[in-house]
Amino acid sequence: MLKFLKEYIKHPRNTGAIAASTSQLAKGMVNGIDFGKANCIVEIGPGTGAFTKEIVKRKQPGTLLLLIEINEVFSAVLQERYKHDPSIQVINGSAEHIESYLKSSNIGEIDYCVSGLPFASLPAKVSANILKNVMELLKPGGQFITFQYSLVKLTFIKEYFSQIDVEKVWFNLPPAYVLSCGNK
Repeated sequence: MLKFLKEYIKHPRNTGAIAASTSQLAKGMVNGIDFGKANCIVEIGPGTGAFTKEIVKRKQPGTLLLLIEINEVFSAVLQERYKHDPSIQVINGSAEHIESYLKSSNIGEIDYCVSGLPFASLPAKVSANILKNVMELLKPGGQFITFQYSLVKLTFIKEYFSQIDVEKVWFNLPPAYVLSCGNK
């Protein structure tokens, strides 16, 4: 918790919250994932790994999990935590470059993209680039799952995904909306 708060103070635009997400929000974020069929899951903005832990608990051993984290401190924590699991790759970099990270890992498309990114505080152009890239990299039937503390960016996200299911998770500080996004 202290590490998260410290990084928020140093990098509020990239961190986006003063506290890590709760286990209730983590479960809400991954409940819609079909772990039996997922070959590749990408998590952008995993922070200290609240959602990552839930994904790792449920994913199949052969499912590749690619974690893209811009914060060097958080990235180092994740690299240390998962260094013995070859099915988990940690990349210290911007989610804007997701396509090049996937290419360097010989991945053409993804089943799910889970996002902890603070779209409300990111520059609009950065958010647009990320959402466009994710939309283009998802397999048919794939999903982009994100959370937001308000629905102010819902219309913006709808520019990239035609189908969005919204669920509110009350047991988080602050309460959050889980957005499960896809295209028909």
